[in-house]
Amino acid sequence: MEHPHARMKRDGDVAVITLDNPGRRNALSREMQEGLAKLLAEVRADTSIGALLLTAEGGAFCAGADLAGNAIPAGQAHLSRGQATRQVMEELSNPLILALRDLPMPVVCALPGVAAGAGVGLALAADVVIAARSAYFYLPFIPRLGIVPDLGTTWFLQQLLGRGRATALTLLGDRVSAEQALAWGLVWRCVDDASLQDEALGIARRLASLPAHAAVETRQAYEAAGRNDLRAQLQYEAQRQGVLLDRPEFEEGVRAFLEKREPRFRRPAP
Repeated sequence: MEHPHARMKRDGDVAVITLDNPGRRNALSREMQEGLAKLLAEVRADTSIGALLLTAEGGAFCAGADLAGNAIPAGQAHLSRGQATRQVMEELSNPLILALRDLPMPVVCALPGVAAGAGVGLALAADVVIAARSAYFYLPFIPRLGIVPDLGTTWFLQQLLGRGRATALTLLGDRVSAEQALAWGLVWRCVDDASLQDEALGIARRLASLPAHAAVETRQAYEAAGRNDLRAQLQYEAQRQGVLLDRPEFEEGVRAFLEKREPRFRRPAP
C-alpha cells in the first residue's frame, strides 16, 4: 500500500512502513503526514500484524518539518504562520504521534541517517529504536529557529535522558551521534549501516511473537511508573498481575517453561 511519500509492505506478521521522499530527506510534509496517518490506521485495524517497523528510504530518517513545502494553504490565508502551524499540529501531527504510541503492537524504528527536528519525536515514539552508525539526532529548534521542540520531543527526551541532558541538548543544539545516543539510552542498538534493515527486521520479528497485549501493557506500566511513587507503583503492578495471570498467555508461558520450549502465543483472528 502506498500513499504520498510513504509506503507499506508486509514481511510475514511484521508490517514495514517506509518514509519515501529521499530527495527532501523525508521531511514531514502535510502529504507525508496524511499518508502515514492512513497507513497507521490500516496497521491498527489488522490484527494479524504482530509488530511494526518504521524506517526511511535514502540516507536520512527524517529532516523534520518541511519548512519549504509547508506553505499556508489558501483557505487559511487569514491565519498567521504560527496559527496555521498550531492548527496542523493539533489536527494532524500530534494525532500521528499518539497513533504510533497507541498501536496495539510493538513499534521498531530503524534510523538510516539523521533524525532532525520533528523527526526526533517521530523516531522516539517507537518502542525500540535501532540506529545505523552514521545516524545522529539533531535539535535545531531553539538555537536555529527560536522555537521549542515538538511532536513529543520534549516529553520523550526528558523521559529518556532526564531534565539536565534534555535541557542542555535543546539549548545547545549539538548533534548526538548514534554511539552517544546508545550510551545515553536514546536507542537500543547501534549497528553498521549495511546491516541496519536486517537487524531491525530481526528485532521486529522477535517482538511479533510476543503476547498480543505486550506493547500496551509495557508502555502503560512505565508511564505509570513515571507519575507514581513507589507505593502506588507496587499497587499498580499487583493490580495488573491480578488481571494478566488469569489470561491464557500466562498459562501457555507456564506450560512452555515446564516443557522446556519456547511459548507459542496466539494472535487474535483478523
